[in-house]
Amino acid sequence: MADPMGVRRDLSGRNEALKHLVMPHGGELVHLTVDEDRKDVLKDLSLHIPSIILSERQLCDLELLMNGAFSPLTGFMANPDYESVLDRLSLQDGTIWPMPICLDVSETEASRLESGQSLALRDPEGFMLAVMHVEEIWLIDKKREAQTIYGAMDTTHPGVDYLFHKTGSHYIGGRVEGINMPLHFDFKHLRLTPREVRAVCAKLGWRRMVGFQTRNPLHRAQFEMTLRAMREAKANLLLQPVVGHTKPGDIDYYTRVRCYQSASRHYPPNMMLLSLLPLAMRMAGPREALWHALIRKNYGCTHFIVGRDHAGPGLNKEGRPFYEPYASQELLS
Repeated sequence: MADPMGVRRDLSGRNEALKHLVMPHGGELVHLTVDEDRKDVLKDLSLHIPSIILSERQLCDLELLMNGAFSPLTGFMANPDYESVLDRLSLQDGTIWPMPICLDVSETEASRLESGQSLALRDPEGFMLAVMHVEEIWLIDKKREAQTIYGAMDTTHPGVDYLFHKTGSHYIGGRVEGINMPLHFDFKHLRLTPREVRAVCAKLGWRRMVGFQTRNPLHRAQFEMTLRAMREAKANLLLQPVVGHTKPGDIDYYTRVRCYQSASRHYPPNMMLLSLLPLAMRMAGPREALWHALIRKNYGCTHFIVGRDHAGPGLNKEGRPFYEPYASQELLS
């Protein structure tokens, strides 16, 4: 019977620990930022190649590609991996991965690009973050993606609505070389990369870590649930709220982070770590729960808390839940 307070799943699988920590997903923690000499080459190249201004969601995806949270991905997916993810919840090589990570562009932008071309990726202010080497361009079958990823065509679902009304007509896939991480001016000390979280764990001697994701202020029941998970797993806690693109109507993350900081003082000393995750949520229910678990594995978590209706968007236009309440727990069990 499913645990209504949440389920803790062991993410370590058959991999041996990397030193004393769980192995990253795929066996290696990806790091896409190039060295200074290569940065100079890419900056010169950017003067002669087209540019794309990234949306909020695309910026989140790029940041997590660059810092290794999306390991083993080394760029935006090409079509073979995209098709495999839709059909089998895995990359073409068989590595489990449930969510397509592709760069969408408009029909006009797609018509100006071709395979083998390089492309500068910029933030809304024009600051260059990375260069993408285009491998493939294809027309999106949005109805198929909506039905496969979200299990719905109802635009009451925020992920479906985004796909139909904000996503471009084409996807482009290809390897990414990072130059600069997206800029943030708030809570810098809490925006830890997977390598930085793992370094903290190594320094503190943590060998087991429970990951807990939230996009809401931490309430008392959740606080008690995390303590229970820590006791049962004999582990420390990574409290990792999402500060990227979440569900419309959510409380702003500035307010939420202050709530997490206040709550953190009530945990036992040196037993929890607060780290912000710039993730663009899709609200895709069970697929997303698996995705969240794999991301936390890259941060060094050995366990992950999956709650009731994890990453669910609420009710459809007929007033029914999009996903069964324990579907996410069943997929990860």
